[in-house]
Amino acid sequence: VPGRPPPPAPPPPPAETRLRETKADLEALAKELNPTVGFYDPLGLSSQNFWGKSEEETIGFLRHAEIKHGRVAMAAFLGFIAQCTPLVSGEHQFLPYRGYVAGGTPFEQWDNMPLLAKAQIFTTIGMLESYGEGAAAGSEYTHYMRGGQPGFYPDIKGKNNGQIQINLYDPFGFGFRDKPAEKRARGLRSEILNGRAAMVGIMGMLSASTVPGSVPFLSGIEGFPQYAGNVMVPFSNDFTLTSMA
Repeated sequence: VPGRPPPPAPPPPPAETRLRETKADLEALAKELNPTVGFYDPLGLSSQNFWGKSEEETIGFLRHAEIKHGRVAMAAFLGFIAQCTPLVSGEHQFLPYRGYVAGGTPFEQWDNMPLLAKAQIFTTIGMLESYGEGAAAGSEYTHYMRGGQPGFYPDIKGKNNGQIQINLYDPFGFGFRDKPAEKRARGLRSEILNGRAAMVGIMGMLSASTVPGSVPFLSGIEGFPQYAGNVMVPFSNDFTLTSMA
């Protein structure tokens, strides 16, 4: 029809997603990380198809989960040590939270925190988790189950209407993302190994605190914090399912 603009071009076909890792890649990485143990998967998780996804997508999920749990464990390990020091557990001119009692163990410090303070912590964790899954991320982010790099955390500076002023990864802008690929790969391998050690370490600390003598190495440390509560019930001082019934 004269004067009518041409119809818009059809959208390009979606690009083929190349998943980064197969089981063979996982076996090679395991051998590289620990030649003595090598690939160890007694439950056969790497051969599963979670939620009907492919084996490669499942491996992406497992790899990302391990890296993330390792990061949390490293923070928990250092946090446990810090909370045992007088700088954190001692007297404070300004109380860090309502109900603070000096000299408490890391577990008691958590128990003494008001419920709303704990809710703020978990809300922040949930927000960071959603950003880590790609919420409001730009085109630079590819999900780890769709060919993205396991362990990658997108930039969040400027998110939430500009309220977030720093990135969780490389908050001081040292340029870690700009390092050569070989150095970044070596750093990720070191992070995996440190994360695995931290997961064993923090669980060992929890065991030594609740079951005396269960970790002989820690049992010999004078004044190692003990806890009579249940570390697997983090809100026991606030409410329980039976109390809400």
